[in-house]
Amino acid sequence: MKTIPTEAEKKPLQHIGEWEDFVLQHYPEPAGADRKPAVGYAPEKKEAEFRNYEADARPTVREFYRLNHTHQTHEFALAKRKQYLGLDRMKMGVWEAAEYLNQLVDDSDPDTDMSQLQHLLQTAEHLRRDGQPRWMILTGFVHDLGKILCLWGEPQWAVVGDTFPTGCAYSPKIVFPKFFEANPDSTDPRYNTPNGVYEPGCGLDQVALSWGHDEYIYHVCRDYLPEEGLAMLRYHSFYPWHREGEYSHLLNDKDRALLPWVLRFNPYDLYTKSHSKPDEVALRPYYEDLIREFFPDKIRW
Repeated sequence: MKTIPTEAEKKPLQHIGEWEDFVLQHYPEPAGADRKPAVGYAPEKKEAEFRNYEADARPTVREFYRLNHTHQTHEFALAKRKQYLGLDRMKMGVWEAAEYLNQLVDDSDPDTDMSQLQHLLQTAEHLRRDGQPRWMILTGFVHDLGKILCLWGEPQWAVVGDTFPTGCAYSPKIVFPKFFEANPDSTDPRYNTPNGVYEPGCGLDQVALSWGHDEYIYHVCRDYLPEEGLAMLRYHSFYPWHREGEYSHLLNDKDRALLPWVLRFNPYDLYTKSHSKPDEVALRPYYEDLIREFFPDKIRW
């Protein structure tokens, strides 16, 4: 297993937001979306449309997906869980973590000069404006804090990206599916069947998704937020499931019950970016009070 990525592998994207821009293009907001609870959304897309998205992708985005699909093996996903989920790197508060994340500066992003904290506030403020529950507003504020993995030396392809199950066959509806041909798991008989190492209906709790900021922040917050919010954190990048309807054979009743909440959160994750900067000084008292309602002063990272 390759454990030390080269500099080129660490940063194939010009800026980390390039992946999110591509996802927004690949999954445009459905007409009439009003951010109300959904019962399920898996838009039908023809194979030709997938090819068009891939052809139009920037070379940097294509390289990002090539690295992600090549290196995100089942062994890698399990190793990263072992490396990080002891949560023994540091102790800090949630607002402190957001300020810490500000070190992740996208100087090469020509479209925005917002700090990471301002991006988090932008998502949370849209949730607040729409009258969503306080725990959901806070979920929006923390949902990308797992990107601090970039500050600890992890390459972009191990921090962001569309998540997918490892340890079983890859869905052809995952973007750039041909790049999985270079992943050794694709020819490993333990992993290249629909169920792979899992039992049918085992539930997503038992599935090792590809490693990234979603899984990490879920574990950081799992003792503090409601189950619905934790599902939003853990699965907000699992587009093959909540936007394409794949991997239904691995779901249990709990997953099916939580899916509408993941779908309810998805528009805020993808479609609330604007050039209007939130005033972090003015908003800080509200969010510090909200954080205290659910989190202790310091948590483990």
